[in-house]
Amino acid sequence: MGTKMKNAETLLSLKQFHISEDCGFILPEPLTDLPVYYKPWMDIARNVPELISSHSLRLRIHDMPLLETHLLQTHRELRLAHLALSIMTSGYVWQEGERETVKVLPRNLSVPFCEMSQRLGLPPILIHADTVLANWKKRDPNGHFSMENLDLLLTLPGGESVRGFFLVTLLVELAAVPGLKSIIDVINGVHDNDVAVVIKALDVVSQAIDSMKQALKLMHEYVDPSIFYGIMRIYLSGWKDNPSMPEGLVYEGVQEKAMEFSGGSAAQSSILHCFDELLGVQHEGSSGAFLRRMRDYMPPSHKQFIEHIYSRLSLRSFVLQQADEHLTQSFEQCVARLVDFRNYHINIVTRYITIPASRAKQLRASKQGLAEELDTIRKAPTALEERGTGGSGIMTFLKTVRDETKDTTITQCTNGNQVLPDSSVTDIHKAASELTIE
Repeated sequence: MGTKMKNAETLLSLKQFHISEDCGFILPEPLTDLPVYYKPWMDIARNVPELISSHSLRLRIHDMPLLETHLLQTHRELRLAHLALSIMTSGYVWQEGERETVKVLPRNLSVPFCEMSQRLGLPPILIHADTVLANWKKRDPNGHFSMENLDLLLTLPGGESVRGFFLVTLLVELAAVPGLKSIIDVINGVHDNDVAVVIKALDVVSQAIDSMKQALKLMHEYVDPSIFYGIMRIYLSGWKDNPSMPEGLVYEGVQEKAMEFSGGSAAQSSILHCFDELLGVQHEGSSGAFLRRMRDYMPPSHKQFIEHIYSRLSLRSFVLQQADEHLTQSFEQCVARLVDFRNYHINIVTRYITIPASRAKQLRASKQGLAEELDTIRKAPTALEERGTGGSGIMTFLKTVRDETKDTTITQCTNGNQVLPDSSVTDIHKAASELTIE
């Protein structure tokens, strides 16, 4: 056994890492309002799309009072306040698109935002933990988690596609919960040298990853690619590795030197980090460095859980040492499902970024096309055509991460075990290469 195995400790519960048994990393029952003292924040945050549309958000924020943050006591209060101020910050920076960005975030927004961020251990920028994990409510409190029964607390420009994007992502997080809980069973099973327990737990993880893929498919139904690319994306962008804001952003009243933070990214979700550590997936080079940096954009206790998996588990070594056929198959199936999920994510990014970017270049070059489409394209951030909102070179990054996942496999892929790209991925790439202007 390796050092990790010898030092393994039983993980008692998810709760010690502030992870919900029912909701996983999702914040259970987020608050829908703050104490009345913070009404000036909420009045603006609830109307960000309209204020951006009227080009008046920056003016409203300039007139906003500088509020104290000590009245925010509970974790849920802090999370809602962080969501509200992050939505306002994103809207303030990107109100006029990439061509009229600002260099300074005003004191009445930056000071409380940074104070709350420090208390939560989060960066002062819009992140996955805001827009997805703490930005939902049920229409019927006793009803199911479903698109029909969910709403956002706060939103951004983009209408129903914004709702679809964040809530579909929420359902992906929810689909992962059984697998998240089974990680504990894997750790305990390895610790106790119980092959049967590990096999059973890995089968649950495998099914959870497949359920995540099925939930992700809803993106096609609820999010319009042209709206995502042309309107929504810029508001998810940050001020690190972004040519539109090469100097970062000065948080007035916090420090004089500009600060740089990455925008919202799927890499800020703790789920796949957990599964990577469980299976021993090694991400190296720039992709590995980016993923490790994204852990600083997660709630600290969630990051600690990921690191706990790494420090307490060497599942791959256990599988190799046991040389049990069924155990090996269960492990390989988990890897295969994770590769399949990442292939499907590439499919999504191709449809929502690669193809619209190609279309945008053609429209700008020819100046032909429908007036509405041209207007949407003009709003699209040209600086992000080849990059993700987190600042990564999107396709290179995703394919590298996918290939590094494949490398975790123990046996050579056979026809029965091999994960092939979704056929629609090939179709989409073909469509992208054949785009023409009529």
